[in-house]
Amino acid sequence: MDFEGKIISREISELLWESEKTVATAESCTGGRIAESIIAVPGASKYFKGGIICYVNEVKERLLGVSHELLEEKTAVCEEVAVAMVQGACRALNTDYAVAATGIAGPSGGTKEIPVGTIWLACGTPDHVVTCKVEEDHGRDINLAIATNRAMQMLRDFVKEELQPAAAEAENDAATAEAEK
Repeated sequence: MDFEGKIISREISELLWESEKTVATAESCTGGRIAESIIAVPGASKYFKGGIICYVNEVKERLLGVSHELLEEKTAVCEEVAVAMVQGACRALNTDYAVAATGIAGPSGGTKEIPVGTIWLACGTPDHVVTCKVEEDHGRDINLAIATNRAMQMLRDFVKEELQPAAAEAENDAATAEAEK
């Protein structure tokens, strides 16, 4: 893991540790790399419940509840499947947040419609999910590294944004209590 990746993992750790929130992963093409990045920080067992490596559609359907019809209609490499993977991971592992990746890392498997290097990332809660599409092919190893790093950035930013209102409210409450003294 590169230096930037370690910093992002540490930031995620601090956010989840302090807020007592939990996270899970649902990974297809990244095969566990996002989970590995999350657990790189000691103490991750307090907030990381687990991950589901769903390399094939059968596992996406059975363990994550992704619709068979959606997979047939749109393929596994689409925004809707990434969103369903996040929601399914939150349900299956009973977490506050989840992060997911589905795509074609290469070197083969792409089509004209979905070329190699196309990876959909998603993170969020059962009720609110954000997505990002990675589209450039830099070779399998770099594609996976980019997807993992981008997923970690998304997770950090999402959790930070979700928790900021609570942090701001706590600061205001503390300032009000201090002023009333």
